[in-house]
Amino acid sequence: MQKLNEFYQKQEALFSEEAKVLRSRYGQFSFVRLAVFIGGLAIAIYLGSIAWYWAAVFFFIFVFAFYRFMLWHQKIQTVAQHKEELARINALEIRALAHDYQVFDNGAKFLEMEHPYALDLDLFGDYSLFQYINRTSTEIGRSRLANYLNQPAETEIVTQRQAAIKELTEAIDWRQDFQAYGRETKDDPAHLQALFSWLNDPPFVAPNRGLKIALYLAPIWFTAALLLWAFYWPWQYFLLMLIPPAIVLQRTVVRVNETHRRTGHAETMLSHYARLIQQIEQGDFTAPFLRELQSAFVQEGQKASQSIKRLSYLISQLNVRFNAFAIVLNIGGLWDLHWVYALEKWKASQKELLPKWFSSLSEFEALASFANLSYNHPHWSFPEVQTEKQLEAIGIAHPLIARDKVVSNDVSMPIQGHIKLITGSNMAGKSTFLRTLGINLVLGLSGSPVCAKQLRLPQLQVYSSMRTQDALHESTSSFYAELKRLKVIIEAVEAAALGEEQERPIFFLLDEILKGTNSVDRHTGAKALIRQLIEFKGGGLIATHDLELGALEADAEGAIENLRIEVEIQDGKLHFDYKLKKGVSESFNATLLMQQMGIKVKIREH
Repeated sequence: MQKLNEFYQKQEALFSEEAKVLRSRYGQFSFVRLAVFIGGLAIAIYLGSIAWYWAAVFFFIFVFAFYRFMLWHQKIQTVAQHKEELARINALEIRALAHDYQVFDNGAKFLEMEHPYALDLDLFGDYSLFQYINRTSTEIGRSRLANYLNQPAETEIVTQRQAAIKELTEAIDWRQDFQAYGRETKDDPAHLQALFSWLNDPPFVAPNRGLKIALYLAPIWFTAALLLWAFYWPWQYFLLMLIPPAIVLQRTVVRVNETHRRTGHAETMLSHYARLIQQIEQGDFTAPFLRELQSAFVQEGQKASQSIKRLSYLISQLNVRFNAFAIVLNIGGLWDLHWVYALEKWKASQKELLPKWFSSLSEFEALASFANLSYNHPHWSFPEVQTEKQLEAIGIAHPLIARDKVVSNDVSMPIQGHIKLITGSNMAGKSTFLRTLGINLVLGLSGSPVCAKQLRLPQLQVYSSMRTQDALHESTSSFYAELKRLKVIIEAVEAAALGEEQERPIFFLLDEILKGTNSVDRHTGAKALIRQLIEFKGGGLIATHDLELGALEADAEGAIENLRIEVEIQDGKLHFDYKLKKGVSESFNATLLMQQMGIKVKIREH
């Protein structure tokens, strides 16, 4: 961890110094640019006093050279801004290593309350797994990263992603450049949806021969009207000649407005996407999945970044209609229709490619986020997805707990027809262990490294019931909400056992089942539930305070194993070691906890 901190600190200092030097150089050349402009103007005036043609020749040469100088000067500022972003990125990684990662998007919008495990495993929201991993810059990248966590991938895809993440882990310079280029991106799902809707809209200029002829004739018509007005006609005739283009504009304004509504907001977003894609195009990758994604950006020798820049430019020209002088451009040359036609021609050739480009870009962003996670945790490992229905974890720990505080455990079990019943007192760490295993299973089947020395797992689908809340809009109590959740899990386990819906076996994580009822009902109901889960070859972990459930192990013929997490009292204080041990818990701490909080509890003596 110390080495990583030192690395990021050096990177931050290096990029900050480089940005400072570039900013200074930019300021110095600002004065040079002003001096060159004044000097060039003076020379042009002097040459004009000698001979106008010498002044004209010099003027055109000077304008060209000065334009090139301005581009070079502007590039200094652009590179300085990029270096500043790189410095910020490294500063943020220093904070992230200290578990201060709240600056990153938390993905709360991706949380679905009915998802099999997202709520219970803290996948989204503040201090969530998504926020911890997320280094994406675009909405499509965030959505892809959320999908990685929400949907377990097939074994082949997991293997492909692992190879890609391993390669990107070492490509830290490329990753940080990629992230820095994207940090200015501001996109909106609504604007993306509008753009995709436009892709499916039928063209109205391209198939209309009359409109295309009008586009070519309009400038000639307007020029002729100006000349006739200037040399022959009164201004009233000139105004009459403006009526035909005005009629064309009036008849097409609704369609033009619709095109502009769907595309207008995408201009800046597309320019940022193009820069990110350009960074991907320039990458030198060897992992097959990365090369496959990269190949999507080159079609028949044409680069996607250039094509998307072109689309951004076309939209920018249509956006000129916001300018006060746009009426002159429209009357004089049907400006809006000209650029709508250009957009339709672009769409005709690139319509099928744009969604593929966006998809590949989003994949790169998600993979780069996992690669950053891997780089920051070199002690983590990539799991092995096996065909055997057996789960084996060595040194598995919770990824969101600081390394100097986290406790690891080992666990080995079949995932079908076997339940590990974990007992322990309050605050012993039962729920945390359930989340530890669940989060790492989710990471493993997304292609990510996991917080474990070793993890071997089969394909499975995690289901959990740990947090159940009142649903006021449904007039539902938390107890009834829990029953509904358990019903969903039972049905999923049964369906998986019968092969009705999916091949993935269900792996469940249940915490304090039926906690909303009295102890007798809870015990009776919990036993019935466990027996039903075993009957359908279910597998998973159940954490409980009900020590009497431990008696089920004796008659389960190996289908149930008792584990415990104990709390010791040392010198009147609670001591937690959070380690799994065999057997049923023997420790209690509720009374001591209440006393430590100032609640006077009388202990009866027998």
